[in-house]
Amino acid sequence: MDRTVIAYVIYLVVSIGLTVWVARTLSRNGRVFLADVLHGNEKLADAVNHLLVVGFYLVNLGFVALYLSGDDTIADTRGIFEALSTKLGVVLLVLGVMHLGNVYVLNKIRRRGLMEREQLPPVPPQGWVAPTAGA
Repeated sequence: MDRTVIAYVIYLVVSIGLTVWVARTLSRNGRVFLADVLHGNEKLADAVNHLLVVGFYLVNLGFVALYLSGDDTIADTRGIFEALSTKLGVVLLVLGVMHLGNVYVLNKIRRRGLMEREQLPPVPPQGWVAPTAGA
């Protein structure tokens, strides 16, 4: 078998495995965060979580597929490792950027929700003070 094909197979197996592992980890641990962002609405949190996972799979697996092709023919075993390290490194960086992007957006939504909750005074007003003429 051609070394380039071997590198492609290893790349696909590892990249798809990493994508599935990261998506499952984010889905499982992100559900609690989403429930907080969505004010305890568990059903909505599950739906949003599922949509985020589907989008994560589509973007990352699409990138893995697009990044599969290489320009060079791999001549030796060292070339396999070099090609794999470059390709897998880029895939890991894309997975990390996707994760940070999701966390950033969800944190913005969460902060906006917290600000809306804090606009109401914790205690109702107990009186009124007339303004003074000097102020």
